[in-house]
Amino acid sequence: MVIAGRQFSTKDRILGAAEELFAQHGFSGTSLRQVTALADVNIAAVNYHFGSKDNLVHEVFRRRMDVMSRQRLDRLRAALEARPGELEPILAAFVEPALDLALDRQGHSFIRVIARAYAEHNENLRGFLSERYGHVQREFARALAACLPRLDKETLYWRLDFLGGALTYAMADFGLIKRPAGVDEAAHRRRAAAELIRFAAAGFQA
Repeated sequence: MVIAGRQFSTKDRILGAAEELFAQHGFSGTSLRQVTALADVNIAAVNYHFGSKDNLVHEVFRRRMDVMSRQRLDRLRAALEARPGELEPILAAFVEPALDLALDRQGHSFIRVIARAYAEHNENLRGFLSERYGHVQREFARALAACLPRLDKETLYWRLDFLGGALTYAMADFGLIKRPAGVDEAAHRRRAAAELIRFAAAGFQA
């Protein structure tokens, strides 16, 4: 996988190829042979850098979600300091970093990878995501619970899970509302974020 004007390490080429193939074919539908062919490397390089297909899948998520998770927590802390007790700033801290990723050309395939993770019942991947990023979900749940004391814990987590699904849908741009002519992608995504935040706020307060 060669992109003009940029030099990629072997590891980056493997990750880029895997991300693209996982987006197209899913995790179970992608073989390491397909990854090595697209990345123009041999199987020994995959084994050296990742050790197994499961570890390769995990690393595809780590390189995008570690950054997004830090951004979410940073924005959450800022929201709690600047506007304590307000719901929409908390939701914005959760939604906006994800939609920012959708604007990043390098992150576009990863959006579809996330959608695949929702669709496929990959217990290994779900366990990895829960272990590595569960603390982010818990921080948001605590902040939301402080704003919504009448909600019991189970209901709050149901609604947070629904928000995650709606956000994935919005990130992947699967919806019926397409970007109007003359509106740039950044403005379209900002509108999507604003509408999703208002929608989620109403749902949490229902």
